[in-house]
Amino acid sequence: MSSFFRAMAIVMLLASCSGGTGYNSAPRNLDDACSILAERPSYLNAFRTVQRKYGVPIPTLMAIIYQESKFIGDNRTPHRYALGVIPVGRQSSAFGYSQALDGTWSEYLQTVGSRGARRDNIYDATDFMGWYMTLTVAETGVPINDTRNQYLAYHDGRTGYLRGTWRSKSWLVRIAGEVEARALMYDQQLRACRKI
Repeated sequence: MSSFFRAMAIVMLLASCSGGTGYNSAPRNLDDACSILAERPSYLNAFRTVQRKYGVPIPTLMAIIYQESKFIGDNRTPHRYALGVIPVGRQSSAFGYSQALDGTWSEYLQTVGSRGARRDNIYDATDFMGWYMTLTVAETGVPINDTRNQYLAYHDGRTGYLRGTWRSKSWLVRIAGEVEARALMYDQQLRACRKI
């Protein structure tokens, strides 16, 4: 066999091993909470842990993760381009299921003392979200189960939320309403399949 065919065979073998349905890909049906949890049982364990620890409703966690990353564990923001073609970096440092920024993630790691936590791990990402949302309650008074306003504070930061920066962003207000509606939809679905 020629070296060309050997190289092609190795490339094909590696390609077949690396693809597939890893947890860094989205679940198949993002509009069905029961389907998501049936496909990824570890998600439910992570969500229940956060609900017990922080009081965050599972549908709220799921709706925010849907909006932020579409349940893609290694999701990143798009690249920015100079002159329309030269990549000059990402739009922000947001990464993972929760789309936590580098600075906020570092604050979380220092606060909870979990140096090995990763944003592409569903347990760590959801624990981060619970931690962040609990601080939102303490600093802004937004109830933990107020999905719309929790999302606004999650997106614009607690300081931005208190300043009302979101009020001038009609697109963000619309998206916060969509997140709230998705949480309600997920809640009804999860009650029907008895996951909550």
